[in-house]
Amino acid sequence: MMKTAKLLPVLAALVLAAGCSGYRPAPAAFHEALYQPYVLDAGDSLRVTVFDQDNLTNTYNVDQAGYIAFPLIGSVPARGKTSKQVEQSIASMLRQGYLRDPDVSVEIDRYRPIFVMGEVGSPGQYSYVPGMTVQKAVAAAGGFSARANQGNVDITRDINGKVLTGRVVTSDPLLPGDTVYVRERLF
Repeated sequence: MMKTAKLLPVLAALVLAAGCSGYRPAPAAFHEALYQPYVLDAGDSLRVTVFDQDNLTNTYNVDQAGYIAFPLIGSVPARGKTSKQVEQSIASMLRQGYLRDPDVSVEIDRYRPIFVMGEVGSPGQYSYVPGMTVQKAVAAAGGFSARANQGNVDITRDINGKVLTGRVVTSDPLLPGDTVYVRERLF
């Protein structure tokens, strides 16, 4: 009976520790997404150039529905497409009665923002810069707070229409639209 009474606090501590561990390593798709062509979504801004057509050359935003509003041809679907695919769509639509042989170029002018939450100096929305890592995003958000877990963070990422969350180290790269959550350290 005495042995059971001594083991009870140890077992309770183990159960509590197991219940508190919400560790979720990043799914394999997290790192695979880094090497895929960039797909557009709401919040991206595109620079569309139509050679010899200054009135069509401009910067266009991808709206919440995933379209860009383009003169003459109207709404052009952009969500889930690469800039090359949007380029081909615009050229094809312009060929249908507007221009004989349009030469169209589409490049990303501004990526959709990232979001940094939790134990940072200034949580909020920040501009994405190609090559941005978690550490750079945290620096843009005012750095770690005194209570922050600086070893790893949780990232929420939309991959092929599926929202996934995983834990990564601070040197991991980010993608546009990611949400970074810096947890509070336990001790």
